[in-house]
Amino acid sequence: MQRWQPTLLDSQLPGGWVVAHFKQHFLADSNGVLFPREWLKQQDLPIVAEHGLGHFDGDAIYLLELSQPFDMQGCAWQSLRQFMLQGDADTFKLLSYATQIGTWASQHRFCGSCGETMQHIPGERAMHCVRCELQHYPRLSPSMIVLVTRGDEVLLARSPRFVSGVYSTLAGFVEAGESVEHCVAREVREEVGVEIKNLQYLGSQGWPFPHSLMLGFHAEYDSGDIVMQADEIEDAQWFNVHDLPPLPATRSIARHLIDVYVARRLGHPEPVLPG
Repeated sequence: MQRWQPTLLDSQLPGGWVVAHFKQHFLADSNGVLFPREWLKQQDLPIVAEHGLGHFDGDAIYLLELSQPFDMQGCAWQSLRQFMLQGDADTFKLLSYATQIGTWASQHRFCGSCGETMQHIPGERAMHCVRCELQHYPRLSPSMIVLVTRGDEVLLARSPRFVSGVYSTLAGFVEAGESVEHCVAREVREEVGVEIKNLQYLGSQGWPFPHSLMLGFHAEYDSGDIVMQADEIEDAQWFNVHDLPPLPATRSIARHLIDVYVARRLGHPEPVLPG
């Protein structure tokens, strides 16, 4: 049984536990990120919205989305990426969901069409404008991520935004009107200048930075020399599977794509994609 189970909860009901969120950071103390809900709400907090998230170990969990962080004795703010790298996997799933709902709540306080204050629809994960009837649901941005290979070599690249020294797979957002398959070929061509073939879908992963759905692929090199896209790619190289550079975090789908191919080349059991 999964410890974390997302579901709609009525925020008008009392009790439960709560997480406090602001811009992909969570309030935490020595016991973690879950606080008694009624107690925390009694503090002087800049609350934007409250949402019922689901159940963790059978307990009801709620979200307090804040307009700014606040200081509390014995507590500190920790980033979602810190929990991804260091925390418990089930807690990260909970916080991943919480940050996506919190981001949606903070970005849809007002109607984008008429400016009216949006209202949460009871029993539904949606925001509603009573003036123009516009509704907004939590946003998902489909993105492709792909490992391009050539025999024992994998094509990895660095963005200027990466942690120093780390190389990863290529990725990009799906544009309006294009298929994911077309997006893969286009992004690879734009970012590193090569053509691909034999595209294979391997799996997907929700990526809450802030609201992507990563669709993972493996592709074989077809033709072309590496030509890096200015301002997007800092470095791109072919690496032998026996001599890889520092790689992304093990819970990421980028790392999974690399680990699957290395396992295939070396005859090892294939890893399972983190949930």
